[in-house]
Amino acid sequence: MARKNIFKSVMKPEAGDKMPAPGEAVSRRFGAAKSLSASIDELARQASQQLEGETIIELDPADLDASFITDRLPDKNDDDYQQLLAAIRERGQDSPILVRPHPQTSGRYMIVFGHRRVRVAQELGIKVRAVVKPLADLEHILSQGQENSARSNLSFIERALFAARLEKLGYEREAIQAALTIDYQTLSKMLTIPRGIPEDLLLAIGPAKGVGRDRWLELRKLIERPGNADEARELTESDVFREASSPQRFELLYTELKGSRQRRPVTRSAAKSGTSWVAPDKSVNISFKQTSRTATMAIGSANGPRFAQWISRNLDTLYASFKEDEE
Repeated sequence: MARKNIFKSVMKPEAGDKMPAPGEAVSRRFGAAKSLSASIDELARQASQQLEGETIIELDPADLDASFITDRLPDKNDDDYQQLLAAIRERGQDSPILVRPHPQTSGRYMIVFGHRRVRVAQELGIKVRAVVKPLADLEHILSQGQENSARSNLSFIERALFAARLEKLGYEREAIQAALTIDYQTLSKMLTIPRGIPEDLLLAIGPAKGVGRDRWLELRKLIERPGNADEARELTESDVFREASSPQRFELLYTELKGSRQRRPVTRSAAKSGTSWVAPDKSVNISFKQTSRTATMAIGSANGPRFAQWISRNLDTLYASFKEDEE
């Protein structure tokens, strides 16, 4: 007897699949939807318990391949990774990763979650502690998505791109919602961003940790204006943009597209939360950061050092202007 494909109901139909007659589809719709939801809920519950009571073994990182779907964006200033590297170097790997036997290559494994722990093991030249479980693709993405949601270390745009990639692979909304543990409305708004912002720009910006949904929605609206996508790509090629951190790259792009009116020097109240300013000719880039007791201003790019010297020579005049403005 042929084995029933229990995951077929949560994947979009292939072009050659036989479709039910209209009357049949109407009569079965609600029962099928209820069954689909219950199936995904059960798989999601199982996904959240994948490591419980399982045997942990050690694997060579060289025998592991990345997940078939990416959930992180590269970031040259990944402080979280550096902390993880230091922790594992000091006390070893606390939590095992989850892998599955590779669906195409015998003798190899595919990572479900734990990619950064594998990267640390590679860097330290050690084996990685892992649980091996045979999983179908749907179970794989549910486990991967829920693990990252539980750890709360994916940025908003990384989660949005993960959802968009799952949709592109043909997964239904119910499965994507279960993987990210979000509702239908949240997913709908989330998906508008990777649809409105070209992926090359999203990759150029990076994870932009700390930038939430509302700011990304605003950037999407700016990029969708005629000519703004090309202007954004031009900025991503500049040294100022490339040298900035991921959150700063978001701010640079947002400020540039917002218009010259938004490129004024940042006021005291705006600087409290940390922001950036770019000269109209892009030759000076300034980032501001302020705490309750200190304030710092980093000046960079081509004319940055000379502009900093000019500021130091004109501190008396600048402070006088500040006092007049305060009064």
